[in-house]
Amino acid sequence: MRLRTVLLLFIAIGLAGGTAVLARAWLAAQRAQEIAEAAPLALPTPAKSVLVARNDIKRGQILKPEDMMWQPWPEGGVDKNYVVLGSKTPEAFAGWVARNPVSAGEPITESKIISPSNRGFLAAVLRPGMRAISVPVTITSGISGFIFPGDQVDLMITFQVPNSGGSSGYEHKAAETVLHNVRVIAIDQRLESKAGEAVVAHTATLEVTPKQTEVIALASEIGKMSLSLRSLVATSGEAAADGNQATASEGGQLADSSNGVPDPTFTIDSEISPLLPKSLHGNDNSDSGTITILRGGGKGADSIASPAASRGS
Repeated sequence: MRLRTVLLLFIAIGLAGGTAVLARAWLAAQRAQEIAEAAPLALPTPAKSVLVARNDIKRGQILKPEDMMWQPWPEGGVDKNYVVLGSKTPEAFAGWVARNPVSAGEPITESKIISPSNRGFLAAVLRPGMRAISVPVTITSGISGFIFPGDQVDLMITFQVPNSGGSSGYEHKAAETVLHNVRVIAIDQRLESKAGEAVVAHTATLEVTPKQTEVIALASEIGKMSLSLRSLVATSGEAAADGNQATASEGGQLADSSNGVPDPTFTIDSEISPLLPKSLHGNDNSDSGTITILRGGGKGADSIASPAASRGS
């Protein structure tokens, strides 16, 4: 009786162990099948980066690489006209011009900017009411090639000042600044420049008002023209004057002292060297000898000795 009980106990233990092993194997097989049949987890698609404006870009502004930056953009919101990272670089758009305003953070598309090689580029550069005119420059009058599109310059002329009354004698030379704060939009036929590259040009194209085109056309006939490069940082006086000049320019009028813009400045050669004869124009005429008094009504004119001449005698 005892032997039978022991055998039954061993048989029960063996059956229990085999059942456990089979159950464990079956569960493992089921788990493997479920994993194999399960769809792989969809990983989130990384956002693409598109080219956007770093700051507000005005219409007619000549673009520089620092005006643009890359910004991550949701995959579903990327338009086919956006510039995606890997397709082009910001340097590829240097020298292009905004044909429409672009707000800061807004994607830049080729419909909002125009390439220098496209027709109508120069017209897109010009602000409303402005004109383009080219002036001849040399290696010295063009600041040795270091004036680039987008710079602001002053326009000067040098010429001979004839003697008063047509008398023979020494003809003085003078230099005069006739226009202030004029924007350069092209050097020769190039409307963009490579970083660090100086271009010795023969012409510079300026953006001016209709009245200022007449001034430049006449100045080119009077004497030799030169460009004076302005600093990017204006003084307080220049800033106020330039603001008034911009207002006048939008109205297409020649800037003058009536709206706060500085009067044209000039220098006579006798101011540079005391060895040259005194100019008969201006304050140096105070001791020139006589003062002429003009009388109306056709009564003629009288000439009297000047007080300075009387004292000198």
